[in-house]
Amino acid sequence: MSAVILAVFNDYETAYHVRAVLVRDGFPTDRVELTAPCELGRVACQPAQTVHDKCVQYFRTLLRNEGEEHYPEMLAQRIDNGAATITVQPRGSIETVRATEILQDAHPSDVVAHDLAKLGWERAAAKHSGKPWQILRQPMERLPGLVVKLQSALRCFHFLVCVRREYPLV
Repeated sequence: MSAVILAVFNDYETAYHVRAVLVRDGFPTDRVELTAPCELGRVACQPAQTVHDKCVQYFRTLLRNEGEEHYPEMLAQRIDNGAATITVQPRGSIETVRATEILQDAHPSDVVAHDLAKLGWERAAAKHSGKPWQILRQPMERLPGLVVKLQSALRCFHFLVCVRREYPLV
């Protein structure tokens, strides 16, 4: 399992806002997960019978190191009591620092960090919360037949690629 930062919030609205901030900052949606009684997310896919047991199974897949055995039950109990969690899987030190800043700014009631030493090289989040920045791996001249559009309103770059007339995006 890769590095995980898990923050517990006492209410769904705060967690919902934090997820939006993380995604706006550039974290891919598949690496930011909200879990709450009203929005189970990946927890709903667990094979257990009750929501509590599904939460325990889900959190056990994320937190399975020695010394983390008590977290899945504790987190499931918090979900049962109306709390919400945000789980972030950062890639690299820049994303770890940025995710930690965003989570701490929202004042979570608890934070659990798992395997932060296992950081990959990938990066999606901005190095800072300032102006948007752009990285192009190749000069525009090397991309014949493609149109690249930077969504400058976001803090990270998003490319919309339209491939030749035979394969237009719908």
